[in-house]
Amino acid sequence: MSSGQTDQRVFDVQIRWLIRRDLPAVMHIERASFEQPWDEEFFLEYLRQRNCIGMVAEHKQQIVGFMIYELCKSLMHVVNFAVHPDFRRQGIGTQMIRKLVDKLSQQRRREIVLEVRETNLPAQLFFRSLGFRAIRVVREFYEDTGEDAYVMRYALPAAELPATIPFPTNRISGLDAA
Repeated sequence: MSSGQTDQRVFDVQIRWLIRRDLPAVMHIERASFEQPWDEEFFLEYLRQRNCIGMVAEHKQQIVGFMIYELCKSLMHVVNFAVHPDFRRQGIGTQMIRKLVDKLSQQRRREIVLEVRETNLPAQLFFRSLGFRAIRVVREFYEDTGEDAYVMRYALPAAELPATIPFPTNRISGLDAA
C-alpha cells in the first residue's frame, strides 16, 4: 500500500466473494499496487485451493479492493490485499479488515496473520491502526528482492473468544496471585 490520497472521505462498499469475472479488475488493482504483482495464474492457483477465499470491495459497481486469505485451523492468513490507489485512505481497507475480524469468532478462529514488507511503512501503519502487532521478522521472505517481512498478527481479546475454545492451563495457573 502506498500513502495515496490524503482525502479522508469514507466510501461505503459492498464486500462480497470474489468471482471469476472480477479477475480483470483485481489484476488491474494488483498491477497498480505492487512492483512484483501476482499473475492471473497465481491468483487462480490460490483460489482453487479449498481453504482459500477471495473477497472484493465494490463501490458503485466498481471493484476498488480485494483480499485473498487462507482458512487455517485456528487462524486466518491474509496472503494478498490491496485497495486501488485512487481509493486509498477512504476507509475501504478498514472495512475489509473489519469484515474479516468479524468472521473470527463465527468461524472458531482466534487470530489473523499476514506478512508485510519491511519497507512498506504505510501498510505497517495501516495494520497497526487496526490492532495488528508485529510478532516476528522472517528473513528474506520475498523471493523477488530478498527483502524481510514483518509477520503481523491480530488476536481476539480473550473476552470475545467463544466459550467452547479451551484455555490452556497448568498447575500454577490455578493459584491465586497473592
